Amino acid sequence: MAEGREVAGDSGVREPDVAGEAEVRLVYRPQPADTLAGLQARQRIKRWGLILRVVFLILWVAQWLLGMISRGGVDAVSTVLFLAVVLLVAGYPRLQAAQVQRLVGWQGEYRTSVSAAGITTSSDHTTLTQKWSVYQGYRETKNHFVLLSRDPNILCVDVLPKHGLSTPDDVPRLRALLDRYAKRV
Repeated sequence: MAEGREVAGDSGVREPDVAGEAEVRLVYRPQPADTLAGLQARQRIKRWGLILRVVFLILWVAQWLLGMISRGGVDAVSTVLFLAVVLLVAGYPRLQAAQVQRLVGWQGEYRTSVSAAGITTSSDHTTLTQKWSVYQGYRETKNHFVLLSRDPNILCVDVLPKHGLSTPDDVPRLRALLDRYAKRV
């Protein structure tokens, strides 16, 4: 055992980290809503994807309207294709979230510790520790804290669901840790 560190026992006392703050622990099973919240937060930061989807949708609307005007009526094939494109563009984040959920959901329960040293997440199959330098910042939603990677394409998104915290008092403690080591974006 490291000198000067407290051991977390059944009392729920958490081990102080290197800065003397108590770490915050989360225990949760990733849910599709958690993944969707992370992807939506990422999308709000990365505006190009949203802009391209809107432009694509506008082009399809224009094509459908011009076809309808040139034929003098509604064409069933064009209308079906137009509706399929609208559904695809609107539903893409949910499709992507379902795919990500298949990648992470089979790993079972996640145990995450957030401290001055970074974020450590483990499951029955993996353990991953990331230092704060990996993240460009975080976004808070109603039910989640979403950490966004520093790379230009924000390929890595870590979602910390508030339902994984053991008490409601842990929410401001987690927010304080995130504010200290990552900027709010």
